[in-house]
Amino acid sequence: MMPDARPFPTGQLLSAPLALRDGETLQQQLFLRVKRAILTGQLPAGTRLPATRQLAQDLRISRNTVINAWMQLQAEGYLISDRQGSRVSPIALPAPPAPAVGSEVPVADRVALLRSGHRYSSEEMPLRPGVPALTHFPFAAWRRALNRVLSDTPQRLLGYGDPLGEMALRVALAQHLSLTRGVRCQPQQIVITEGAQQALSLCVTLLSNPGDTGWVEEPGYRGAKAAMLAGSLRVQPVAVDEQGLAPDARLWQSAPPRLIYCSPTHQYPTGAVMSAARRLALLAQAQMHQAWIIEDDYDGDFRYVGEPIGAMQGMTSGAPVIYIGSFSKTLFPALRLGFMVLPAALATTLRPALHELLRGGNRLEQQALAAFIASGDFTRHLSKMRRLYRQRQQTLRQALRETLGENVRLLGGECGLHLVLRLADEIDDVALAARLWQAGYAPGALSSYCSGDAPPRGLVLGYGNTGTAQLKAGARQLRRLLDAAPSATERARRQSAAE
Repeated sequence: MMPDARPFPTGQLLSAPLALRDGETLQQQLFLRVKRAILTGQLPAGTRLPATRQLAQDLRISRNTVINAWMQLQAEGYLISDRQGSRVSPIALPAPPAPAVGSEVPVADRVALLRSGHRYSSEEMPLRPGVPALTHFPFAAWRRALNRVLSDTPQRLLGYGDPLGEMALRVALAQHLSLTRGVRCQPQQIVITEGAQQALSLCVTLLSNPGDTGWVEEPGYRGAKAAMLAGSLRVQPVAVDEQGLAPDARLWQSAPPRLIYCSPTHQYPTGAVMSAARRLALLAQAQMHQAWIIEDDYDGDFRYVGEPIGAMQGMTSGAPVIYIGSFSKTLFPALRLGFMVLPAALATTLRPALHELLRGGNRLEQQALAAFIASGDFTRHLSKMRRLYRQRQQTLRQALRETLGENVRLLGGECGLHLVLRLADEIDDVALAARLWQAGYAPGALSSYCSGDAPPRGLVLGYGNTGTAQLKAGARQLRRLLDAAPSATERARRQSAAE
């Protein structure tokens, strides 16, 4: 039940005037002030917002600025709208962290090295999920960054470096994450890894013991499950709905986790965005149960509707969140550079173990990437890719509607490099994906991202590295295969005859 509407304290937004600043628009300032007021309890649940026109007059800014800020707040779940206007959502504010020298959440007493058994094909086929537009990579800018590093006494970069990563890259990355993803961190909290998968493995190695429970999304990223199984954890699938990871109270009691893996900004593969209320509730429960949340922000830089959704890690101070990411989607997979952002106290606690587990490598690439970010080339590349991927997604949507009908069921699309095409439950999506592979296309089968007995059926269609002509041809090929596929009744008849 929504509490009675409270008046909106416009004066709280005027403690300092809204004014244009370098790197921060009026819309961003207004959004951050309202968001901060909600998270600190100054704007409690149920507070009714004034009309956008009136607020724009009071703040002496454009009405469109207010509307856009309100739309972003709604997208992140801080506001809800109905016929009476917009109000603050009912969200559970977490308790402030208790002061402590070390970490509140227990650190595992077992440290073990893990090996990955994954093998990836080097062939980049159309519709393959998770692959960026490789032909649009800015080689000239990247070459300039490499040349700057190579011309600056490269001998010193040939030896072992800091196990936690080159400080130049950690400094550049901390600034980038703060400005674009809302991550709260200092360079000392960042650990550079060989991709996000190594970051996942390190979390399992350092923060859990064999027999602990690890939660994964269902459907969800197979690499997270693999990392937990490699660490001898009991893997607990947790259902995902339209607001992301959706654990109920009984699950917290029956299978309390040590690790919780989630992708709140753009759930993989369904594309759901975790609401602010759901995020804050998860943070509060994780603190209560002394669990660590692994937040995988694998493609948060590519959002096509409104402003980027901020990271869960930055919502509250002292959050029990390890924020991980990589440059596989933003640059190219072969770069094999990822990172994790540790809570400050945990970074201090784990530093000795990380120095034993890691060796400072890829120093030339790390230094080049730091220069690439600092020069602004990285930001310019992301901007160009957002425009390209938005156009490719629209092309894929239109092609699927033209070939499969206007009522085609598509999930996701506000962010990332893929769409999910939902199929009828009687369709064998694994077999369909295999036939598409034989025809030269490489989508994923939605059911393969699940571990339950009755998984949803569908195809995970990547458009990042697929051109317009290939997208249209792939949709037509899919239509032909669906038309030729036997019905569930026919498959049962054939199986019965064979027996």
